[in-house]
Amino acid sequence: MDVGVQMVFTSHGWAGISDAQVYDEEIRLALLADELGFDVVWSVEHHFFDYSFCPDNTQLLSHLSARLKRAEVGTAAVILPWNDPLRVAEKVALLDYLTGGKLRFGMGRGLSRREFASFRGIGMDESRERFDEAAALSLQALREGFMEGSGKFYPQPRAAIRPAPTRDFADRLYAVASSDDSVESAARIKARMVMFADRSWEHRMPSVEKHRQRYREIHAASAPPPMTCDFCYCSPDALTAEEAASRYLGTYLDSILEHYEIMGSHFASTKGYAAYAEAAKSLNKMGKDGFLKGFMKATSWGTPDRILRTLEARRDLLGRYELATSFRFGGVPFSDAERSLRLFAKEVLPVIKSWS
Repeated sequence: MDVGVQMVFTSHGWAGISDAQVYDEEIRLALLADELGFDVVWSVEHHFFDYSFCPDNTQLLSHLSARLKRAEVGTAAVILPWNDPLRVAEKVALLDYLTGGKLRFGMGRGLSRREFASFRGIGMDESRERFDEAAALSLQALREGFMEGSGKFYPQPRAAIRPAPTRDFADRLYAVASSDDSVESAARIKARMVMFADRSWEHRMPSVEKHRQRYREIHAASAPPPMTCDFCYCSPDALTAEEAASRYLGTYLDSILEHYEIMGSHFASTKGYAAYAEAAKSLNKMGKDGFLKGFMKATSWGTPDRILRTLEARRDLLGRYELATSFRFGGVPFSDAERSLRLFAKEVLPVIKSWS
């Protein structure tokens, strides 16, 4: 089982923290995770707000990969509607060369109306079409060494990708898939399905099964295992872990609600986001407390033994999966995040990496 650590680059929940300190802490934890045996270091792409800010994860990972001893790196994810596909292909090809083929390429289409608003000329209601067109172009370029297309959003005269891609990305593609059309898109491009631990895994199972079914129908092969993304607080004391997890996950949930406006009505009038409109209705009925309860049930926190039971139950339900987890979120002090990461690496990591 592959286990990664995900850098979120958030300042929400820390009073008076500078952006430089955010980056310093995330990079220190990533280097420690590499030292302690994690398989992958993942980086998000987000812009402008305290919720998360990493405007170019390929640039960040290019710096980081030179400092890692053994871990691979991954984009979680490049938000394709916000990036020109030709530049995406060039950056990914270059980063893959610099890492010696240790890059995992993850893609997404974006969910925050606040972020879309600052990208001039890119409407949130175009995100599905833009993602599908850009993904096809980028993957063509990484597969064939050139990009050429006449699509609606990215008409592209033939252009060579230099340095030329030299390795196949077929087994290294990931796509965030939280809605039915994103699940369909992930299956079509042969990408692993990426999901966040923000709701019950039983609720996720229909989407997982759909991805497996459509993948087999389209490619006559079994879908690769999905990747689940967690937020983890690990402590030797059960009461300490529960109190801290509740506090910090609650603060992080506040940032999710603010940034994505998850309970907002705008999804209903935004093309391609019908699934989020339905989710908003459900979340408004259950309220923040109900959302937090489901969040805490889905993600991994507690003593090492409790975390192992949580992840084992997920395996029993989902089958094989990859794990990417974050230890710095919601105002967790750096010293706590480091202790949590070290304890997880000592007592949880060896067990779950042994799972076949």
